[in-house]
Amino acid sequence: MIATQLNALASGLIQAEGKPVPNDGLGSTSLSPYFAPIYEVLIGGAATLIVFAALYKFAWPSIAGAMRARTERIQNDLDSSAAARSAAETEAAEIRKSLGDIEGERTRLFADADAQAETILEEGRARLAQEIEELEAKADSDMASAMGRGAEDLRADIARFSSQAIESSIHATLDDAKQQQLIESFIARVGAGTGASS
Repeated sequence: MIATQLNALASGLIQAEGKPVPNDGLGSTSLSPYFAPIYEVLIGGAATLIVFAALYKFAWPSIAGAMRARTERIQNDLDSSAAARSAAETEAAEIRKSLGDIEGERTRLFADADAQAETILEEGRARLAQEIEELEAKADSDMASAMGRGAEDLRADIARFSSQAIESSIHATLDDAKQQQLIESFIARVGAGTGASS
C-alpha cells in the first residue's frame, strides 16, 4: 500500500514536469530509468535484512569462534616467541658471563697439557736410558761370549793347522831313506838303552 502511494506520488511529480513515466510492463513505474521501482527497493531491502539476520543468527557464532581461535593461536604464538626470546637472552647472558672465564680455562688447560707432556717426556727418557743400559750390557755379554768362543775356535784351528803343517813339513823334508835311517837309529838307541840297563 505504501509502495502504491509512493509510485503514484512519483508518477505525479514526473507528469507535472512534463516527462513521460517509464513503465516496466507490469504496471510499476519508476521516477527514473536508472532507479528501480520503490516496491522492489523495499522488497530487496527486506530480503537483505532477512539474510543478514539469518547470517547473524546462524553463521556469526562459527565466524566469531573461528576469529577467537585465530586470536588465541596468534596470542599463543606471540607468547611462545616471547618465551623463546627471553630464554635466548638468558642463555646469551650466561654465555657472555662464561666467556670471561674461557680465557682462564684455556690457560689452565694449556698449563695442564704442558705439565702432562713434560711428565711423559721424562718417563720416556728414563725408560729409554734403562733400555739402552740393558742393551749395552747384553751386547757386552754377547761380545765376551763370542770372543771366548772365537778364542777357543782359534786355538782349535791353530792346533789343527799346526799338526797339519808339521805333518806336511815332515813328509816334505824326509824321504823314505831318511825315515828308515831315523827309525833304525831310534831302534838302536832303544836297544842300547835296554842293553845298558841289563
